[in-house]
Amino acid sequence: MGAANIVGVLVLTLLLMFPVSSPVYALSLNYYDQTCPKAETTITDAVKKAMKNDKTVPAALLRMHFHDCFIRGCDASVLLKSVGKNTAEKDGPPNISLHAFYVIDNAKKAVESLCPGVVSCADILALAARDAVALSGGPTWNVPKGRKDGRVSKATETRQLPAPTFNISQLQQSFSQRGLSMDDLVALSGGHTLGFSHCSSFQNRIHSFNSTHDVDPSLHPSFAASLRSTCPLHNKVKNAGATMDSSSTSFDNTYYKLLLQGRSLFSSDQALLTTPKTKALVSKFASSKDEFEKAFVKSMIKMSSINGGQEVRLDCRVVR
Repeated sequence: MGAANIVGVLVLTLLLMFPVSSPVYALSLNYYDQTCPKAETTITDAVKKAMKNDKTVPAALLRMHFHDCFIRGCDASVLLKSVGKNTAEKDGPPNISLHAFYVIDNAKKAVESLCPGVVSCADILALAARDAVALSGGPTWNVPKGRKDGRVSKATETRQLPAPTFNISQLQQSFSQRGLSMDDLVALSGGHTLGFSHCSSFQNRIHSFNSTHDVDPSLHPSFAASLRSTCPLHNKVKNAGATMDSSSTSFDNTYYKLLLQGRSLFSSDQALLTTPKTKALVSKFASSKDEFEKAFVKSMIKMSSINGGQEVRLDCRVVR
């Protein structure tokens, strides 16, 4: 059976196994086949065009989709701008460094010119995140579609996002509240194969770690030294930081290999080695890119099927 068939069967199995419907609507693989058949290729074109000018776009889109789904479900609430006295999610502390919103705006504009008022911003973001992975050398998959856009976006709710300082029990609680398992946690953490992190997200591991160690002893000494050199205690360089792994623009399993060597950035990455089950999955994914990709696709479909909104927004940044 070819890779495309395997993914197709996997998607169907997942749609049967996981409740991806609400009382209002259900997701479907062929949702736009009649109403906007060129939607997906149009969105892919927008992502490709942006990637030509900025190699950080894939990591930005993948992170944006995670952050959207973890607050109020995958409803594009992360795209809404702050209005009046309401500070929106995108201006919440964990989301300040999100970027590449223009890619979604450009895709929406192109899709609107083909099929006005049909394709939701939430679906555009889910499809763009898939494209980000596939165009970075990772797997591709059929995305179930039919999400609706939400009308509420509050910066205060971004406190619910899993933090880079979380331990394994905090991570487990955050994921299980959204119907995601420990297997999903380890697979989705592999998204850290793409991108860059500012010093603030891993400062806790390289300065004043605890009462007995200045540096987290689980960090490889030479890796810790290079991080301390890039991110001194009173760092004044605004955009100082480190890439998430040594191949930060390629979607691969390098993240897991480095994690086993003590070369991961976040406490939440290192936390995956603190239970036998999660550590075994890290080892499995480190030794097999295929196993990782299969698990990642399964968990992405599951996460991106967390329902949220009620309508199709005409402008992804504004509720009418």
